[in-house]
Amino acid sequence: MKIALAKEIEVGERRVGLIPDLVARLVKQGLEVGVEAGAGEKSFFSDAAYEKAGATIYDDKAKLWGEAGIVVKVAPPKDEEISLLNEGSIVISLLNPLGKPETIQKLADRRVTAFAMETIPRTSRAQSMDVLSSQAAVAGYKAVLLAAATAPKFFPMLTTAAGTIRPAKVFVMGAGVAGLQAIATARRLGAVVEAFDIRPAVKEEVQSLGAKFVEIKLDEDTVAEGGYAKEISEESKKRTQELVAETVAGADVVVTTAQVPGKKAPLLVTEEMVARMKPGAVIVDLAAEQGGNCACTEAGKDVVVNGVTILGPINLPSSMPVHASQMYAKNILTFLQILIDKTEVNLNFEDDIIDNTCVTTGGEIRNARVREALDRVSC
Repeated sequence: MKIALAKEIEVGERRVGLIPDLVARLVKQGLEVGVEAGAGEKSFFSDAAYEKAGATIYDDKAKLWGEAGIVVKVAPPKDEEISLLNEGSIVISLLNPLGKPETIQKLADRRVTAFAMETIPRTSRAQSMDVLSSQAAVAGYKAVLLAAATAPKFFPMLTTAAGTIRPAKVFVMGAGVAGLQAIATARRLGAVVEAFDIRPAVKEEVQSLGAKFVEIKLDEDTVAEGGYAKEISEESKKRTQELVAETVAGADVVVTTAQVPGKKAPLLVTEEMVARMKPGAVIVDLAAEQGGNCACTEAGKDVVVNGVTILGPINLPSSMPVHASQMYAKNILTFLQILIDKTEVNLNFEDDIIDNTCVTTGGEIRNARVREALDRVSC
């Protein structure tokens, strides 16, 4: 069994699917690992380091992919990469199956077995493979650093010869993995932090990090399967906006993190709310690629509206490629441990992790939600 580590060709993608330390563990297990030349250079892992770990470096991408039983990637494969995959081979990657179902169809047409790491179930057993959580932690951390670098004031309280400077007020909207990391980072920088989430159960987690929880009671269930926030009604969205408006208006920094897989991000901050914010305030919208939580967000751009700077970063984890790759690679390695029995692939669909994560095999799309998304695209 040969595992191929791909060099990412997506613009701006600096992460790599496996790091040398973990390649060494796969080689020790008896697996052959081929690495596309330069695969780790953008995340500061050299070809020499992979060779030292026991991998073989390939200059010929087509030859490597053609010989591989498993291809490991970060970004979804592009058409020219899909054409290199052999029938019956396996690709393990972030595939954005609900956002780009047409890519999943092309993988199915190629008769490739594809594992979308976004669909790892949210269970205790699968926690060490949870790519979304590991990368969200990176994004939440970096979002606050971007805000601190952009804000025209200090984050911590300072006592100086010129008087006492009050700490910045940071409001984090959404207390998932990204939100909790943003809270923790803002607190480390000395800010006064408030946080909001439609799930009342996260209140204790927010408070344990030293932040104040802005509590809003809604007359509907707000928790989806796996503990994620559920998409709520338009009436509840409107009520939420009204109740958090005062907190947004008083904040120096707002970090928004709410996303719904395969759907447009919920609107949390309206134009009217932005207009009420103080000049110099900063919004970092982590849902920019899904349409944004802020009405003024432009994906991949920094815009200024009424003196408020709105940052719409894309693929923040890629901006910290060393540790983002390290975390992603550990997720992949743990997944490979259940997919491979000694040196042979074991497609055991009775295993909930394998069953949930496999989106295509034998020419068929296995995931019902992906089929539905494909039908919507086709209409």
